[in-house]
Amino acid sequence: MSDATQQRGRNWFQALSLGATPAEGLPASVLAADSQLGDQAVRYLAVVADANNPFPRARNGEVGLLEGWGLAKAVDEVIEADAGRADKRALIAIVDVPSQAYGRREEAYGIHQALAAAVDSYARARLAGHAVVGLLVGKAMSGAFLAHGYQAQRLIALRDPGVMVHAMGKAAAARITLRSVEELEALAASVPPMAYDLDSYGSLGLLWETLSVAEIAQPTPEDIARVQDCLAQALVDIARGSKDLRGRLGAVNRAASSQVRELLRAQW
Repeated sequence: MSDATQQRGRNWFQALSLGATPAEGLPASVLAADSQLGDQAVRYLAVVADANNPFPRARNGEVGLLEGWGLAKAVDEVIEADAGRADKRALIAIVDVPSQAYGRREEAYGIHQALAAAVDSYARARLAGHAVVGLLVGKAMSGAFLAHGYQAQRLIALRDPGVMVHAMGKAAAARITLRSVEELEALAASVPPMAYDLDSYGSLGLLWETLSVAEIAQPTPEDIARVQDCLAQALVDIARGSKDLRGRLGAVNRAASSQVRELLRAQW
């Protein structure tokens, strides 16, 4: 695997935030910068690999203790600074995260709290009126995606075999379900929630848009312009519509979710 492929999140962050003002006081693995997207002020955020991370389990782009608390800080700064303003910054989460950090130290020091803090900050930002968009440029796996990106009102995925969404990697999922990887892939062909491809994920109603680019690992100027245009459209769509996550319902493979909500409303 090339360095460019491993650094998709960093490359897209740098491309989209070129010339922007970087946020200070964050871990080296958490990038944040304030910029403009058309007439809209935005803060771009990304979690990236840091070979010098003091936690070895979080050196390849995983979301661990520093990353969870770092994301929470970067988002909370925006919420506090823009409180009371009509033109609140949008948050654009650039997602390329292979998993949360698995380690004894992470568990002992409360990785569940660190990741929950990131989720809480993104959710509070959304509820406070900040548009939140997730841009999937690589892996969006497990608790890492829940902490960084999943709270977005609109999710945009770049169409590429390296862009995958799932609760865990194939090898781990195969072990948990007592199947081979080949058997898991065969099952995924008929059970969309078990699949890793974007079309299956999109059938769950969770993607707002998928987008093809020429060079996903090292974006060209044309790729950057196309993604910026799509991000801008997403912000317009959020401004015109619902600010919550109800837009995820209604897809063909979310019929049961809608029915459960109807029954709950009827009973409560």
